[in-house]
Amino acid sequence: MDTHNTKATRRKPLVALGIVASIVAMFAALVMVMPKGFKATHEQIGTGKPAIVFVYDNGLAMGNSQTEQMNEARDYLGDSVHFLIATTGTPEGDKLIREHRADSAELLLFDATGKLTKRQYGLKMAGELVMWVE
Repeated sequence: MDTHNTKATRRKPLVALGIVASIVAMFAALVMVMPKGFKATHEQIGTGKPAIVFVYDNGLAMGNSQTEQMNEARDYLGDSVHFLIATTGTPEGDKLIREHRADSAELLLFDATGKLTKRQYGLKMAGELVMWVE
């Protein structure tokens, strides 16, 4: 009986299992560092927490930078503020944009009752967003 061939046959499933486990671990690590998404619906405005709404225009490069800054601010503020997106060219986004006469790349701050209290064009850094709300 050839013991060398038997050992190699036993190792193949272990190697395959190790490769699959490595791929799963890398995927999990990527998911953990990816920025969280933002709701593009606006029913949370006026529900007892302030809400920051960014008017996101796919045609403007600074949109990604602003959403990164919003993610950082969300990490600091946690669940005390709703972070939302109003995407231009979508029914929900266009409705909010019309109602508040907002422009692309504008940030809107609503108080806990849903009243629009501040507006400013981006890019607003994470620290500025935190101070803006507080």
